[in-house]
Order: sequence, then structure tokens, then C-alpha cells
Amino acid sequence: MKKQAIAAGFVLFSFMLPTKASAASFDQLYVFGDSLSDTGNIYNASGKIYPQSPPYFEGRFSDGPLWVDYLGDQLGLKPTLLTTLLTTIPSTPPTQGINFAFGGASSGLDNAVLPNIGLPGVLKQVLGFAGALKASNQTADPDALYTLWGGANDLFYLNPEDSTTPINNISLALNTLVKAGAKNILVFNLPDLGQLPAAKINDHNPTTLSKSTSEFNLGLAKTVSALRQNPNLNIFSVDTYSLFNQASALGFTNVTESCLSRLDICNPGNNKFLIWDGFHPTTAAHQVIADAALAAIDAKSVPEPAINLGILALGAFGAVGVLKRQQKRSASLVVDAKFSHTTVEN
Repeated sequence: MKKQAIAAGFVLFSFMLPTKASAASFDQLYVFGDSLSDTGNIYNASGKIYPQSPPYFEGRFSDGPLWVDYLGDQLGLKPTLLTTLLTTIPSTPPTQGINFAFGGASSGLDNAVLPNIGLPGVLKQVLGFAGALKASNQTADPDALYTLWGGANDLFYLNPEDSTTPINNISLALNTLVKAGAKNILVFNLPDLGQLPAAKINDHNPTTLSKSTSEFNLGLAKTVSALRQNPNLNIFSVDTYSLFNQASALGFTNVTESCLSRLDICNPGNNKFLIWDGFHPTTAAHQVIADAALAAIDAKSVPEPAINLGILALGAFGAVGVLKRQQKRSASLVVDAKFSHTTVEN
């Protein structure tokens, strides 16, 4: 059964979700975040010029697949890109979830790198999803996995001294997902932004970035701890801060330079560099992140999927027309901002 409605800028689909035989499985994967999780949304929205591919891998901010790709392979799930759904509404809605993440997304409502063209921040991604569910009197699929990772762009591009705003935004996003009915949520903290190669250029202050990162992670930990008091929730957390700090022990031979700055010794797609372009992890690092995520999930039991009427909410965020009308404009904005492949922002 399928019914379609357009309300508050959202395209809604209701359909019967398939059941799974295995008790230790999710039936869908929903991804909210920024370039660390974006597998092609902003690439599509910019007319496939940002990030430049190659050297970037198929619209991803890395030299290969992201943690989303690796984890999805392990779970047997491949979420559909939001921009793909908005451009061509499929006759049969995808059943494996949606990736709402946009490169450059702030933790709040807007995009920190390409503002004012209708691209949603992390909180707006979640609010759009939850709002669509509420408008159709539905709840989030309790057997799906929801992932949330954001906050870095606030500290890099909006206000490096303000950790409170991203803490509040991500906390609100998490609580919104829970209120919408999400039961299984995977949360990531931030690596030490002051230690990234990009923190040492472009007038950034590494000390300030490190301090704000620690404050953000502490605030996020408090929110996660509070949510874990609810016995009906599975809150999985990935400590990327520790992973990056232990990168050398994990086999990475270069943790201080970006791969793109050392192409004389860096082999894209197959290297032991931690950072790809100054901001973003290499695909090898994304693999480690995905392994940590899977380990966090395996450490807890996953509830057996139930037969229920689910909803696939495609959040237009007021940008259905924007993505088409602003393609040329966003492309020129990218060029005007001089987003070269050696200095691509998060």
C-alpha cells in the first residue's frame, strides 16, 4: 500500500516494512550529519562539482568509501541519498533508509560552508524527518538504526569559541529522534579538531579548537548518559576522539599531514595517512571508524524487528525547487569560494 501527500514541504510515503529473520539486525539505516557522513548529497546539489571527483571519491569527502559505506556493507543496508529522492521520486520508495547528511552542514539549521541556498544543517535534517512523521501521524521505525554526527563545522567556520551552540543543537536532535520513536541511535563525538592539519592553517587557532572540542564532547557525553537511563533505548557511541589520538598505535604511519599535501608518498585509496585533505579522514580511517561503530553495536543486543507500518519521510527542507534552481548558483558559489581540492572544507 502506498499513499502520497505533500505537507509542509515534505514528500511522504507510507508502506509496510519487511520483517527480518535475524534478531540481531536492523531493517533500515538513517544517517544525519555533515561531510563526514555525506555519500553524495552536496555533490548532487552542487551539480557534481563539489567535492571535485577525482581526486575525491565519487562525491565523498575522502579518497574512498566512508564509514557509512563500510558499516552499511556490514549491516546489508545502503541508504538512498536524499538528493536522489528529491530529484526523481521513485515509484517504489527505498526500503533501506535515507542518508540526509550534507557536506558543510552546521549542527543547527543551515549549511556553514554554503549558506543561504536551502541546504539543511544537522538539526534541520532531524526536525524535517520528525516533522514529516508527525504530519502523517506516524512514528519512526523502531527497528531501524539512526546515526548522528555533527558539530565540527560550527567550530571550524562559525565560532571556534562557542561549544554551547553545537552541544545544544546535537542534544536537541538526539532527543527529537527519541521523541519521534527511534530506539537505536549511533552517536559520534568529535576528534580533536585542534590536531587536524587544517587547524594549523587558514588563521585557525589549534588551542581554541582543542578546548572547544573537549567541551563539546563533554556536553555530548552528558546527553548520551541521560538518554541511556531509558531502558527502551539502545544508544551506541563511537569515541572518535580516542580513535584519532591512538591512530599511530592502530597502524597509521602519518597522522600529522594530509594525504593530498603529500601525493609524492600518498597513494589515494590505499595508504596509511589518517587525514585525506586537512579536514577529513582517509578511507582507511573511515574503515576504522566503521569497525568501532560495529563493535559498539555488537556490544548491545538489538531488539527483534516487529511487523509495523513504517514511513519513509523525504525531507525537502524547503529545498525541492532550490536544488534545481540553485544548481548553477551553488556551482558558481563553490568556484567563487575557491574550494580547490587541497582546501575543501568540511
